[in-house]
Amino acid sequence: MRLTWLIMSLDALVEIIHKPSLEGWAEANRAAFEALFGTPAGRYPKAAEKSTSLRAPSQLEVPYAAYIHSANPTSGAYGGLSFVIFPVADTPCLIGLVVGTQGLMPDETILGRPGHARKAQAISGWLNREYGHGSQVAWAKQDPTRTDTAVPADLREKWQEYRAVFDRYGREMYALFRPNSDRAATRDAVAGLLDLVFSERGYPTIKDAEEDRNRIRTKWFKHLMPSVEPAQVHQVLEERRYVILQGPPGTGKTKMATDLLAKEYGGHGRTIQFHANTTYEAFVGGLAPVQAQGGVGLQFTPTTGFLMEAAAAAAADPRHYLLHIDEINRADLSKILGEAIFLFEPKTDRERTVALPYDFGPPFHRILRLPENLHILGTMNSADRSIAIVDVAVRRRFGFLNLWPEMSVVETHGCDLMQRAFRDLVSIFIEHASEDAFNLVPGHSYFLERDEAKAPLSLNINLVPLLEEYLAQGYVGGFAEPIRNYLQWIRSL
Repeated sequence: MRLTWLIMSLDALVEIIHKPSLEGWAEANRAAFEALFGTPAGRYPKAAEKSTSLRAPSQLEVPYAAYIHSANPTSGAYGGLSFVIFPVADTPCLIGLVVGTQGLMPDETILGRPGHARKAQAISGWLNREYGHGSQVAWAKQDPTRTDTAVPADLREKWQEYRAVFDRYGREMYALFRPNSDRAATRDAVAGLLDLVFSERGYPTIKDAEEDRNRIRTKWFKHLMPSVEPAQVHQVLEERRYVILQGPPGTGKTKMATDLLAKEYGGHGRTIQFHANTTYEAFVGGLAPVQAQGGVGLQFTPTTGFLMEAAAAAAADPRHYLLHIDEINRADLSKILGEAIFLFEPKTDRERTVALPYDFGPPFHRILRLPENLHILGTMNSADRSIAIVDVAVRRRFGFLNLWPEMSVVETHGCDLMQRAFRDLVSIFIEHASEDAFNLVPGHSYFLERDEAKAPLSLNINLVPLLEEYLAQGYVGGFAEPIRNYLQWIRSL
């Protein structure tokens, strides 16, 4: 019996997902598939329909409905990227993105691009945060091309109702959504995954669906480059006491730190900067030459460093004191902290102290402690590869926050050319950068020129040298050509 299905774009798909029935499975999915294309009720242009074929077999041991590349044969195993719906008795269908059992072709370029995996992971992160309510409703694999790795065992255990699906296609799956009773969540998940599939193949949504597409894209894009507000940094400082704010150049790390010092701490604190020659003696304390008594010659005397001075200032005043260390990773932290690393524990059962080699006078003399009202905020440029790596022992003692470029800042302060330059460059990094290189995407401060006439000069004297350095150092070797093409455009302005 042929069923009557809704015809409004995604609604028919949501109905199938929440009320699966193998009776009329192929016909229902065909109707839902066709409803996606063309104006006025569809979501994608009619031309997109020709790029995609529907498979909806119901007689298999594991039935499915798959949207696959039209280059595949009309029957048998297929290859490449696909959007798939898996019906299971007495529960909503499992949906997701799957690599065909025949391999990556004809979508090897899409599947092998870092940006595709990055976007699938962002969609998964958004769905979990927005609709999970403490439970995992979505999952994404780190690398879609790794069909030698299956869906994790703990996820299979959580989603036991789909065991037969995992047993058959667990290695090919790389992005999944498990619907619950919330149909709005299912609709957003379907829209997000389908928009990704069709945009990767060069078919964005039709104009009437742009607003909804942009709403969804804005949601998951925040998981690619999550924003961090000063209030969040201050909250983490209150809880952890020792925090490092890291990010690419131009994201406003130092400005945020100095603003926090001025506003949240009322100026009660100080800013220092580390460099390659910063020493233990300069930071913690040690012997330093001073004028000898009588004014003849020099003598060495115990002299407090930045940390001891900050601890003394905090001990003398109950207000929270902030020591901001700019470029904290430009020095070897393990050497600079020495035995004082023992003190960097945000929460302990008892007060921690370390013995000092000299008597530094009041208030600590030969015993150093860090008062609970002393907060330390380090800022770190993740693009600087010529400096010491922050080791595991130090990382364990600091809370790390990532500061990313923000389009909203460029939209507020930059002219149209700057906004375009920012979007284009960020898109290059999203699509092509490896995980390490993604941390190098230039920040919004390079794109804040308001004057359209001055924007080309600003880009050429500020942004171009940075990108040229990235190329020279091999930081963007995996996608050098898109960067070079971008530079040619900048120079042509």
